[in-house]
Amino acid sequence: MAFRLPRPRRALVAAAAAAALLVGAGAWTAAAAHGPAAVRQQDQVLSFPSSPGSSATVGIDTSYFTSGEPGVRRPAILLAHGFGGSKEGMRPEAEALARDGYAVLTWSARGFGKSGGDIGLNDPGREVADVSGLIDWLAEQPLVQLDAPGDPRVGVAGASYGGAISLLAAGYDTRVDAIAPEITYWNLSDALFPDGVFKKLWAGIFFTTGSTGAAAGAASPAPTAGAGTGPAAGADADADPACGRFSPELCAMYQRVAVAGKPDAAAEQLLAARSPSAVADRIKVPTLLLQGQTDSLFPLDQADQAAAAIRGNGAPVSVDWIAGGHDGGNQEAARVQQRTEDWFDRYLKGDRSADTGPAFRVSRSSGVNSTEGTVALEGASADSYPGLDGTPRQIALTGPPQTFQNPAGAAPPAVSAVPGLGSLGQLSGLGLGVSLDFPGQSAQFLSAPLTTALRITGSPTVRIHVSADTDDAVLFAKLYDVAPGGGSTADAGTGTGSSGTGGGSQVLPSQLVTPLRVTGAKAGADVLVQLPAVDHEVPAGHRLRLVLSSTDLAYASPVQPATYTVSLLDGGVSVPTDPALRTAVAPLPWWVWGLPLLGLLAAALLLLTGRRRSRTAVPPDTAEPDPATVPYSDSDSEIPLLISGLTKRYAGAADRYAVRDLSFRVERGQVLGLLGPNGAGKTTTLRMLMGLIRPDGGEIRVFGRRIRPGAPVLSRVGSFVEGPGFLPHLSGRANLDLYWRATGRPDQDAHLAEALAIAGLGDAVERAVRTYSQGMRQRLAIAQAMLGLPDLLILDEPLNGLDPPQIREMRDVIVRYAAAGRTVIVSSHLLAEVEQTCTHLVVMDHGQLAQAGPVQEIIGSGDTLLVGTTLPLAPGVLEKIAELPGVAAAEPAEGGLLVRLDGGTAAGLTADLVRLEVPVHSLGPHRRLEDAFLTLIGGAAL
Repeated sequence: MAFRLPRPRRALVAAAAAAALLVGAGAWTAAAAHGPAAVRQQDQVLSFPSSPGSSATVGIDTSYFTSGEPGVRRPAILLAHGFGGSKEGMRPEAEALARDGYAVLTWSARGFGKSGGDIGLNDPGREVADVSGLIDWLAEQPLVQLDAPGDPRVGVAGASYGGAISLLAAGYDTRVDAIAPEITYWNLSDALFPDGVFKKLWAGIFFTTGSTGAAAGAASPAPTAGAGTGPAAGADADADPACGRFSPELCAMYQRVAVAGKPDAAAEQLLAARSPSAVADRIKVPTLLLQGQTDSLFPLDQADQAAAAIRGNGAPVSVDWIAGGHDGGNQEAARVQQRTEDWFDRYLKGDRSADTGPAFRVSRSSGVNSTEGTVALEGASADSYPGLDGTPRQIALTGPPQTFQNPAGAAPPAVSAVPGLGSLGQLSGLGLGVSLDFPGQSAQFLSAPLTTALRITGSPTVRIHVSADTDDAVLFAKLYDVAPGGGSTADAGTGTGSSGTGGGSQVLPSQLVTPLRVTGAKAGADVLVQLPAVDHEVPAGHRLRLVLSSTDLAYASPVQPATYTVSLLDGGVSVPTDPALRTAVAPLPWWVWGLPLLGLLAAALLLLTGRRRSRTAVPPDTAEPDPATVPYSDSDSEIPLLISGLTKRYAGAADRYAVRDLSFRVERGQVLGLLGPNGAGKTTTLRMLMGLIRPDGGEIRVFGRRIRPGAPVLSRVGSFVEGPGFLPHLSGRANLDLYWRATGRPDQDAHLAEALAIAGLGDAVERAVRTYSQGMRQRLAIAQAMLGLPDLLILDEPLNGLDPPQIREMRDVIVRYAAAGRTVIVSSHLLAEVEQTCTHLVVMDHGQLAQAGPVQEIIGSGDTLLVGTTLPLAPGVLEKIAELPGVAAAEPAEGGLLVRLDGGTAAGLTADLVRLEVPVHSLGPHRRLEDAFLTLIGGAAL
């Protein structure tokens, strides 16, 4: 079982076990450091008992690093390497820590590098005992700080295999003072045999690596720091070729499990005994748990179990979900190394000013760095770690009970994570993941489109009922994020289609899947499924798809054919969220905020000088007084908008008008639709309304105040005209904050929370704008327009580029805003949406008013009537109606017929229908807004 934890990370790469007693000659070498201080390195081989109580010894290859003044004692750090690595991979990090005032000891674990012995997977009697021996050695060094004789101040860090040894060392040796394990396991049996299902692909890679002595880096497309590059130098020439450097009991265990395709009790007990969970009640030191999100080997639940146990012992614990993991991705080397050093500064050096970071932090994708072509990251943090349950949100799923097959030989298998290709797990956050479920081998249940964005942080759960024609059933559960077009309600429950092909239609977050073994399935069993723990945002309009498959490439499935039937028990999936997580906004380069502020300053100077000139030109009787000193007592002072005789000529033209003699008014609580064909003058009118351009004639009054550039009353107007413009690398919230600060108004006047609630952006406001869909950008722009909760909101084409679900959401946003007694003006070409959203209309054509009034009044003035009938018409009656005087045409319609008049009246038509014995129960106007609009602008009615 080889554990190599692929990670092109820093130098804190995983470790195995290490050493005790000093035996063997050492030589001091001075290496030039990259910084101003030189680092001293001492290499030597230490001898330790080959097994508990044995007189035979094994040599452990070590390196000791120090820097600075020789006579000053300092805390010590043990750095452990990853599976397949050696002490050489830890050199860069060891030197950095030495320059920062630590005595650092690295070593090659048994079976790796130039150390002797067999690989025992952190056997407490061997590898863990070696660490205690190393601590004994550190206690004898003159530069190491002591808490008591024989008790050095010491921390342990490492990743994966080395992360486990740091946890185990803290459990077995009370002299360990702080640890920082990374992407590691809590229970090795649970990690390799989750719910009794054999993780065959990872286990095969490990044992092949350990048996051949090859570098663990082969398991990952990128080399792992600390990984070896060839056969272990300490390997015995007569080693068993089938086992390599693995201890005999581990070799036999793997061969037994690999043949059976599932673990036995002895295998589970062997691995559990070599796991930190075996000493859970004895780990009582400050612990920084860094776990990978793209990790199908040691998923997030391993760190969750560790956090619960160690915190229960009363020790400080922080949990950090990094972007990478054993499946590749960004290992955040620099950030992780810095946080680890800060952790040790606090708990080893006693530096209370050291910032150990939040109790819970999650790295999130903020899109692709367009300069470097890499996935950009941002951090979200909270003051407490909620575990994997979080704050639950129930999402309903639909789909009947479904029957599917486990194929003979478990082939072809479904595909989720593939070790060595798992870097796709990180790309799943950008909608680029790849997965595959075969027809007839899976059941699937689908949700309705989400009305708001959903940020999953933790492990979703779902209850299912499973029955089979065999007592032992193995299933693989996964929860997909399905984009519009990636599946419909009709797909749910068929179990006949491929549910995962990539291409962005659906994504499996981090490419993770939950295996479950159901015993007693022949009699039927109810099962609570704990789906993979992830941090993933599902945008509004997307669906969730639960898939239960009979096979998976990474796991061993029963080779005998079987039939499974699965149904939902509670009708949905419980999804955990963590509302306390807040995204940190990265500090801005000076030019990001400096240049806009300089521009604003210049604009303010021009505006002030312009206002002085304009005030000298305005006659005293027309000059507008300060609104703060004038009571709202005029008859029109509370009318949101009053336009009188508004006129604007084209530049250089005396007789060509963009807007001509336009007059209308808008009252409180109205949603006014401003309609007109291209070139009708709508945008020109809106620009004059916002004081961006001056009219040539007439006037605009907002709440009784005349509009001109810089008019104080414009503070009561919010606008979104000619598309949104944001800084793409900033989050939505940062863009809104920057915009509001530029207004110079107090922060409390922004009403940011209310604007965001109305706009419905949810957690997306914390993400970089470059990751936004068009719909999200539109909603952010409207949130910006709503800052300060203006009494008059102006939106120019807010529905451009939106899909139907996004249009519906935007319609709700507009209606909610006006419901509070405010006024909204919407300019749009989408007449059907205007008809559903607006209460009143102003129709413009060639710069002039064509008609204004309530929507229903304008629509209802047409010449087409809808006649409702209680029974189907008798044969020939429709033709007789069409031949009536004053009727142009008659045609069937749902629930009756449509009659188009040609000079006739509704009263005359009613009398004629009664005479023809038509069973009429209703009669009224029937015309769509499109019909009315085309009629008003001279087009043919439909």
